[in-house]
Amino acid sequence: MSNLVQKFQEYSGWRNAVLAALARWRAGIETAELSDAAGDQRLARLSARLTDDKLSIAFVAEFSRGKSELINAIFFADYGQRILPSSAGRTTMCPTELMYDETFPPSIRLLPIETRAQAASTSDFKEQSNVWTVLPLDISSGEGMLEAFKQVSLTKRVPVDEARLYGLYHEDDPDAALSVDADGMVEISQWRHAIVNFPHPLLKQGLVIIDTPGLNAIGTEPELTLNLIPNAHSVLYVLAADTGVTKSDIDVWRDHIGAGPARMVVLNKIDSMWDELRSPAEVAEQIDRQVATVAHTLELDRGQVFPISAQKGLVAKVNHDAALLEKSRLPQLEAALSEELIPSKQEIVRRQLAGEIDELAASAHSLLAARTRNVVEQLVELRSLRGKNQNIIEHMMKRVDLEKKEFDNSLLKLQGTRAVFTRLSTEVFTNLGMDVLKADIAETRTAMEQSRFTSGLRAAVKEFFTRVRYNLNQSSRKTEEITAMMTVMYRKFSTEHGLALSAPMPFSLDKYIKEVELIEGIYHKQFGAAAILTMPQMSLMSKFFDSIASRVKQSFLQANRDVEAWLKVVMAPLEAQIWEHKQQLKKRRQSIERIHVATDDLEEKLGSLEEMHAELEAQKDKLAALEAELRRAVDSELSELRAAA
Repeated sequence: MSNLVQKFQEYSGWRNAVLAALARWRAGIETAELSDAAGDQRLARLSARLTDDKLSIAFVAEFSRGKSELINAIFFADYGQRILPSSAGRTTMCPTELMYDETFPPSIRLLPIETRAQAASTSDFKEQSNVWTVLPLDISSGEGMLEAFKQVSLTKRVPVDEARLYGLYHEDDPDAALSVDADGMVEISQWRHAIVNFPHPLLKQGLVIIDTPGLNAIGTEPELTLNLIPNAHSVLYVLAADTGVTKSDIDVWRDHIGAGPARMVVLNKIDSMWDELRSPAEVAEQIDRQVATVAHTLELDRGQVFPISAQKGLVAKVNHDAALLEKSRLPQLEAALSEELIPSKQEIVRRQLAGEIDELAASAHSLLAARTRNVVEQLVELRSLRGKNQNIIEHMMKRVDLEKKEFDNSLLKLQGTRAVFTRLSTEVFTNLGMDVLKADIAETRTAMEQSRFTSGLRAAVKEFFTRVRYNLNQSSRKTEEITAMMTVMYRKFSTEHGLALSAPMPFSLDKYIKEVELIEGIYHKQFGAAAILTMPQMSLMSKFFDSIASRVKQSFLQANRDVEAWLKVVMAPLEAQIWEHKQQLKKRRQSIERIHVATDDLEEKLGSLEEMHAELEAQKDKLAALEAELRRAVDSELSELRAAA
């Protein structure tokens, strides 16, 4: 088992351990009657996020760099043969995602190339199952799987006009004429996108492998530029050791890949430099020189460039040849991936979990503290009644009545706050609503279609981003107003009625504002440099906008879900403690009333309250233990899980 596979399995084990600790936390607070609808919703979202957590690795290269062979060597060597087609020439003709979704049978879903003629992105088509061609995948047959995987390399010949319609033929391209045969036909990929649903152990645990069809596709398929590559947790940029870095390699690296985190350059096919007429030291020196040249050209640390032989590494794994595997240098790349990619991914998830756990724990502890405080107040109050006459008891009843009256007055003011809260909540969605965004997208598309000049196209897209940012900022101001209003209300009930409230749950749309800025930055990289766009570039810009619109739509959908979830929980701690306080006031009044009628009830009530206090203290200890267990699970390192196993 490679270090990468082992690390990924440990990461999956860590996620499962956190899920188990979350389940015990949920059971504990339900037993203690500390759960509420808002908390349950938050726990459900947290569990779903962990269950659906994905870790994606994108492989990017020009054709014939050995990219598919590298995927075979790292992930599929245990099958004893190649799973992805790997031969001379182009074997991956369309972007391919290898993943596992248990709601689908093992299959290959293929999006026809004809969809490029429509105003929709690949992400949009993922919502339309009827558009895809679905082929079953026989996982019991290695040969059968290899045959099915060959679908991603299928091509067909179409007239020039049809290729132009899909944005796959441009007269301005000096090589375009060479691709036209004697019959005026052009060879293009049969498919636009492929999704392979394959129950490989790592894919089952959340790994997603993205295989790209070559550098030219990064310029022509916006889904790669805007979504798959920027969102990948790691990108492996594969070069060939015998050719080094070409101009197209440099352009794609600088424009689309180099700036992101966890970017590694793989210098493949070092076996082409193994020379029996040179000593091993001379071969190593030659490889080191090529590494240094690549690192300098791409402005990288030498430690980010990994010279390997994927083909020899695969052969070595299949034949269990340890010496050849070491010579292929594949283990060094796998070790770097496992040591950099997976721990950094774990740290991101860990930070997200820590904030959620803080909120969950604070809510449960506050409610438990409120109950404990009320019981202690009743104990103090009732103990003070020992040996007292009826007048004092009547006075205490009046004091509780006065306290209840003041609390009811505060609740009346809270009703006014709720009305403002409802109004502001509606106003948040005035700008954030999907209908508003869809209208903006439609208006931009119309403006682009009506414009025949570069300036008009750019102006339409610029105006779109301006409106999107404006809408997000307006909604952000409304959420800030809600937060400020709830902070005042929390403080009022804390100071005037002693409720154990800190501050309302914070919320920000900054994440989505930054996402839109990132999308706009990618757009400017693609189209912002040239003063005048050629007709093919203008055509590509229109297709690019379809992907921009889809990506922004996804951001807005998630922002809507997050705002809705926040609005449901922001008042929950206050309302839970208000209900608790009302119940305790009612119980206090009833207790004093019974004692007023029969003094004998006093000792019985005191005994009952003391038992309740002891039970609450025990609950507090149990809650603290569950919280500590949950935090230990989240904070544990992958190496600790391995040691425990």
